[in-house]
Amino acid sequence: MSPLLLTLLPIAVILILLLFYRKAADISGVIGWLVISLVAWAGFHTSVEVILRSTAAGLIRSFSVSLIVATSLLQMAIMERTGALRRITIFIKTIASGNRAVQIMMINIGFGTLMVAVGATPVSILPPILVAMGYSTYVAIALPAIGYDSLCTYALLGAPLVVFVDIANHFLGNGHEIALHQAGMIFAHFLPLVSTLIGFCMLWIAGRWKAVRRGWLPCLISGAVIGVVSSFTNRYDNLVVVTGVLCGMAVIVAMGVYLLVTGRPILDRRHLTAEELALAKRYPLWRAVMPWAMLVVLILVLNVPQDLFNWLYRTMKLPIMGLTADGRPLDTRALWQAYTWILVSTLLALPFLRATGGQLREALAIWLKRAPRPVFAAAIFFAIGEIMNMSGYDMATRTYAVPSMVKVLADNSAALFQGAYGQVVAFIGLFGGFLTGSEASTIAMFAKYTMSTARNLNLSLDGLLIVTAGLAFGGGLASVVSPAKLQNAAASIDRIGDEGVVIRVAFVFALLLTLITSVFVVLLLLVKGQYAA
Repeated sequence: MSPLLLTLLPIAVILILLLFYRKAADISGVIGWLVISLVAWAGFHTSVEVILRSTAAGLIRSFSVSLIVATSLLQMAIMERTGALRRITIFIKTIASGNRAVQIMMINIGFGTLMVAVGATPVSILPPILVAMGYSTYVAIALPAIGYDSLCTYALLGAPLVVFVDIANHFLGNGHEIALHQAGMIFAHFLPLVSTLIGFCMLWIAGRWKAVRRGWLPCLISGAVIGVVSSFTNRYDNLVVVTGVLCGMAVIVAMGVYLLVTGRPILDRRHLTAEELALAKRYPLWRAVMPWAMLVVLILVLNVPQDLFNWLYRTMKLPIMGLTADGRPLDTRALWQAYTWILVSTLLALPFLRATGGQLREALAIWLKRAPRPVFAAAIFFAIGEIMNMSGYDMATRTYAVPSMVKVLADNSAALFQGAYGQVVAFIGLFGGFLTGSEASTIAMFAKYTMSTARNLNLSLDGLLIVTAGLAFGGGLASVVSPAKLQNAAASIDRIGDEGVVIRVAFVFALLLTLITSVFVVLLLLVKGQYAA
């Protein structure tokens, strides 16, 4: 069997398991890991030691995502058991109740982006809220999955972008390190366009063309605000990681100003039940949001002062040595990573939430039930990506005895698409996002392959970053068709099975948005003077 077919075999296995056998992401990941390990050993002459070291390295590289999943699920379980989440739900029901378009922008783009940026999960939190506000189950499942997609790169305090920069610097080698803001400025080019298009898609999902006609102006304002804020934050390393936080806040504020200017109330409590009004009276909102408020404050304090950011991010790398097959250190940056501060903010908020021992035990039980599988699913795909990157590596000679799976894919892609590679790269990202359910995992699996292809096509560093940004945005857009995320949303309102209806409609939007993203990649390459046919 040819090296290309061998490389595609594990990917095909994972895809078949997810699509046709409807296996969960963690189960598909384990089987995919077994197949790719066998292919690396038998087809690419990779030693068992390299495979095991690459697996361990991939699991550690996943911490920026997997441990965030773990800590955010713990935080949400505690907020659920202490009643904080219920109180927040009541408050959100009062927002912009007289203008559905503004409500959609404010909740799904603004609040949804803010939540996912600080480690919460919109597909778990927002569906019950939207149903309580009168939206159909179809809309309640679809909107949270697509609302934050344009800023998915900045989810979990920029974890996907941090993963990308780490992989890019590993690929480029010593002496060619790129900074967060350098990558962030390239990614920021996509945000106004993609954000606005996602806004129109949400309006159409909620009310077809009638909703689009009524809501076009709030949609354009939201996209413009995201573009302005992101163009500022991505100029500075210490602000890149809070892009999602600040963009989410800015959209909420902008929609509030729009309501004031148009003479509509921002908050309307008339639709609350007597029970909800009573709970709102005895449970102050500031107590309920304390975990998120503390997290936002901590992140801003740790990232905005340049000296503190440089110390945490550049100096305190806290590397793990001697584990990788090629001898490179694994920088954990554990004191800077979001998972550390999600946990800290949760613990600091406990006195304000007035959590009892019984509530904490219940929350821990819920966490132990919910967390292991999604945490492992996030990690295993990083391991698969690392094996793909290191397949064919010989530890004795410190060189590749045969081209790696990534190089095989890159060489064949360059030969097949040549200058048109920019027109398909976002679809590769869409495929990766659908496969893994995560933009960060998509980057982990396919970023090195994409950069290798860009290098084979003689693109400059800017061109390399542009095509890889296209890959990442395609992976982010896959959220709306990710079986795992949509099932998560459906489960939160006890409507498992309804996600199939959403996928069929959302798939069309995902393809359309990915096509436009691909065209934008080509335009950026042309503007930058890169070779793109």
